[in-house]
Amino acid sequence: MRYLGQTAADRQAMLAKIGVADIDALFKDVPADALNAAIELPDHRGELEVERHIGALAARNLSPADAPCFLGAGAYRHHIPAAADHLIQRSEFLTSYTPYQPEIAQGTLQYLFEFQSQVALITGMDVANASLYDGATACGEAVLMAQRATRRQKAVLSGGLHPHYRGVVETLMRQTDQPYLAAPMDAEGNEDLAALIDEQTACMVVQNPSLFGHVRDLRPLAKACQAKGVLLIVAVSEVVSLGLITPPGEMGADIVVAEGQSLGVPLSFGGPYVGLFAAKEKFLRQMPGRLCGETVDQDGKRGFVLTLSAREQHIRREKATSNICTNSGLCALAFTIHLSLLGEAGFTRLAEINHAKAVELAGKLDGLKGIKLVNGSFFNEFTLALPKPAAGVVEALAKKGILGGVPASRLWPGEKAAEHLLLVSATEMNTEHDMSALRSALEEVL
Repeated sequence: MRYLGQTAADRQAMLAKIGVADIDALFKDVPADALNAAIELPDHRGELEVERHIGALAARNLSPADAPCFLGAGAYRHHIPAAADHLIQRSEFLTSYTPYQPEIAQGTLQYLFEFQSQVALITGMDVANASLYDGATACGEAVLMAQRATRRQKAVLSGGLHPHYRGVVETLMRQTDQPYLAAPMDAEGNEDLAALIDEQTACMVVQNPSLFGHVRDLRPLAKACQAKGVLLIVAVSEVVSLGLITPPGEMGADIVVAEGQSLGVPLSFGGPYVGLFAAKEKFLRQMPGRLCGETVDQDGKRGFVLTLSAREQHIRREKATSNICTNSGLCALAFTIHLSLLGEAGFTRLAEINHAKAVELAGKLDGLKGIKLVNGSFFNEFTLALPKPAAGVVEALAKKGILGGVPASRLWPGEKAAEHLLLVSATEMNTEHDMSALRSALEEVL
């Protein structure tokens, strides 16, 4: 590819167009000490020396694989069957990417079709797309879709919505000058969202279970939204919960977005993950991303096609409903394989085990050394109110080799009410020994 450099006149023309005097003005928001800081790098070393040095640095980390782990808050440690990992590494899957000439890649289209079918089934919705980048960006896309469908602009965000999901929506709204209302942090699960709806509201975004673990019946809220012509968007950050909790579609959701990481996808230091997106059929043509469909060829044989492609690389940019440039295809395949291996009964059983583990752990910790369980209901994650700031407690637990949870203050920085709150998750990976170790360690550090 040729390198086409700009002349000095080209640069001046561009600077004049955006209204700045020189190139330095483009970096005015970067602190001077960061902009001019010298980077100290060690002298070069041999490959073996570098491997040993990097390995020593990595060994200083406390890994969820090597310690009792109760982390959650949108990313969960689950067991991944060896078969799933083996199958996605087969060359025909591992080397596949976005099907730009889709009908040639029948295998890719078929597993995406199966993926869509699975997502529609577990969410209780009519249709699902072939995945998005992650749960948070899927949530942002859902708000944009609701604005198109209702021809309104205002988005209302629950105080129990994960701050990462909220942050994506707020960024989109600010950059497009659209109104939104973000409810205050709701650790107790008592917010009255129906009271926040008005005639300008396009959508209501609520998480179930909420960030703080509360499980709620969304039917009353769905009725309130329908009465005002507002679309109800339900976000699910722990997809395993759909094996036990009433699916959002059955409670009246118009759009469901979820993070699918819990099935088939390891924690991987935060990504790549896989965003799930499903909706009622009447909103089919407003959905972002791509959808795969089933058909027959001229000989009557079953085949798969890219039915709807509302992305900018498929249609004129101004007509696109999405600018998400990946569907996390390999992660979607891992999700599909894992869920297929579980089956419907296995998926429900996995959810039951998760809930039972969390109930057992909550029972061990509630009332211990001034600890109070905040939740009246939860799936596999709950919130504890500690007698000390949670961030310090988590650090003390880490020194004892235990990943004790996520301080709410990490997700809600500067929020006074979050300082003493700790989000604790339990999955099928947590043993009786893990739970006892956490209880004993908390007794020591509190």
